[in-house]
Amino acid sequence: MSREDDANLLEDVRERAPYEAADLLETLPAADGVRVLEALNPMVAQQVLHEMTAEHRCVVIAAAPIEKAHQWMRNQEYPEDSVGWLMEPPVAVFRPSMTIRDTIEALRKLTKRAFITYGYVTDDANRLLGVLVFRDLMLGKPEALLSEVMYKAIFALKPDMELTEAMKLTVNRHLPVYPVCDEEGRLLGLVRGQNLFEARAIEISAQAGTMVGVNDEERLSTPVLHSLRFRHPWLQINLVTAFLAAAVVGFFEHTLDRLVLLAAFLPVLAGQSGNTGCQALAVALRGMTLGDLKEGDERRLVMKEGALGLLNGALVGVSAGVGMFIYARMQGNAQAWLLGLVVWLSMVASCIVSGLCGALIPLALRKLGADPATASSIFLTTATDVVSMGVFLSLATVLV
Repeated sequence: MSREDDANLLEDVRERAPYEAADLLETLPAADGVRVLEALNPMVAQQVLHEMTAEHRCVVIAAAPIEKAHQWMRNQEYPEDSVGWLMEPPVAVFRPSMTIRDTIEALRKLTKRAFITYGYVTDDANRLLGVLVFRDLMLGKPEALLSEVMYKAIFALKPDMELTEAMKLTVNRHLPVYPVCDEEGRLLGLVRGQNLFEARAIEISAQAGTMVGVNDEERLSTPVLHSLRFRHPWLQINLVTAFLAAAVVGFFEHTLDRLVLLAAFLPVLAGQSGNTGCQALAVALRGMTLGDLKEGDERRLVMKEGALGLLNGALVGVSAGVGMFIYARMQGNAQAWLLGLVVWLSMVASCIVSGLCGALIPLALRKLGADPATASSIFLTTATDVVSMGVFLSLATVLV
């Protein structure tokens, strides 16, 4: 396969979901699959390997260079959303008793088959002792030992560390490569800073679609039937939930028949409370994604969003109530001021409930072991529509 063919294949794989990429690579020679996987972000490569059949995965791993094959197998031992899935094999590993001269000679050979940023010094048990910077090797005396020039203040990641935690720890360090060590300090692999943030960006980019029922594996190149299978069940669920809101309106049909002008304000209440809930939902999901929402902070989040719902509802409710008053007076309704009060009370109640739902829905999904973003917007829309319309029509029935 030519370089141009390799580039086209790589681009094709990058545009596909992991399961689609796995299906494609299973039709190609194992050597081609290895070249593509080595060029992908390590996280994506692990996802593609995970989606392959066990038989073909073994064939691809057997065709890979020994260091890469061992690393791929080791990475599968860790959770998907962890540093372990991003590890690359450490190539430039030396002993502290080696001289600078011997190390440079070894590096000349190693750089022909791998991109090397730092060297690493380990003991006989593979425990990481220090990091080598090429500048110090070039300027040091040829007879000096590595133990004399290595950096002993080592920053290392843990393989089972979540990507969010790793990203927060590395964001201000600006190192191109980070070693990954186990609890005993043994060097397990390397993670490139670019790959770490790229992997997190891929996950975050899928969140907006997940909120409305779009599968996080769907891409532009996903076939129509596959996209239909991903999306359609959630649309059916959304339709069922929409019937709930319609049922609320239908229950108060007699009120709407008597006060037709109420119908004009139903979209106003639903839209305003829905937006309030989406704001709360966005903050809650951001806190979970970035790791800001620690265990025990849930109560504070819910209380804050409830308070914001109260304040925003009270302020927006004034504008909406004045609007209803003016509209009712234009229609010649003698109870215009009372209708304005109904709108204000409904707006306050709706915004409070929508703010609470925006915080509680992702918390509940996480508690149940699901992705907090999964169809959260669908559930939120249902809750806000039912509450806003129900409260508004109930108050209008009782007070007017």
